[in-house]
Amino acid sequence: MRSILAVLISTIASALALIAGPAAAQTYPAKPIHILVPYAPGGIADIAARIVGAKLTEAWGQQVVVENKPGGNGFIAMTAAAKAAPDGYTLVMATGGDLTLSPALFKDMPYDVQRDFAFVSLVSDAPLVLAAHARSPFNSVADVIAAAKAQPGRISVASPGNGSTNQIVIEWMALNTGTQFQHIPYKGGAPAAAALAAGDIPLAVLASSSIAPQVKAGRARVLAVTMARHSKFNPEWPTLQEQGVKDVDASNWTALLAPKGTPQAIIDKFHTEIVKILAMPDIKERFAAGGVETVGSSPAELETRVKQEAARLLVIVQKASIKPD
Repeated sequence: MRSILAVLISTIASALALIAGPAAAQTYPAKPIHILVPYAPGGIADIAARIVGAKLTEAWGQQVVVENKPGGNGFIAMTAAAKAAPDGYTLVMATGGDLTLSPALFKDMPYDVQRDFAFVSLVSDAPLVLAAHARSPFNSVADVIAAAKAQPGRISVASPGNGSTNQIVIEWMALNTGTQFQHIPYKGGAPAAAALAAGDIPLAVLASSSIAPQVKAGRARVLAVTMARHSKFNPEWPTLQEQGVKDVDASNWTALLAPKGTPQAIIDKFHTEIVKILAMPDIKERFAAGGVETVGSSPAELETRVKQEAARLLVIVQKASIKPD
């Protein structure tokens, strides 16, 4: 009797949810929306949230509030979003690192991407590059690989920190070319770029936006982009794959997610508006000013990217024994 009653209650609840979903979307949003950002102001996730949030405010007539909750390797904001009410009024602008790299690096995660989140859309993508100091002997990726093979573990390559996507690229390059580099972690992209420009270090894997001023000033040169495709900002830069480093495909990207259980009608409404916003010429220009591309996607495409990238990065982390700070 109890099992029959439980099934009946569950069936009624499911039916009510189906009815309530479209109804909720019709009146949504009825109050301010909060987009959580796992990092401090000024980063790619913060910029994406603020640009998109301002347009959502214009489109829907409700204030979109960006809340920066930095700390704990992004765990504070991600956990808060995972535990938020699934009503469409709290979302999170996550980075690829939050969704694919952290799960590979940390054994005890306070959130589970597949269990706790509903995917909305990819938002932005920022290319990383392998760059060399202007007066270094490295004029191509082939020069770098040859030197690393001749001097295993002695060719220094900078990154913004341990456990970063940038370090993943360095170790990925080493694994796929049978070489070994000396990874030099800095506390952020800006100090790493400054060290490269000053000649303190010969090579670095950095965001293209971080190194662009140094390239323009003639203090550094780009040897390759780390994505599988060319960068829209300089199509002449070759990819690592084109230079003989197989399989490497990494960048800094952001995506919008909602708590699991958010009504599908609200997810759909958000997705439709986000894709529309990211296609606007003025929005593309604002992102491009920071060296970032807009890349709207379907929820399914985002989920596929997360699953595939997480699997790839887990292999690299394990093989290279990468540890976070």
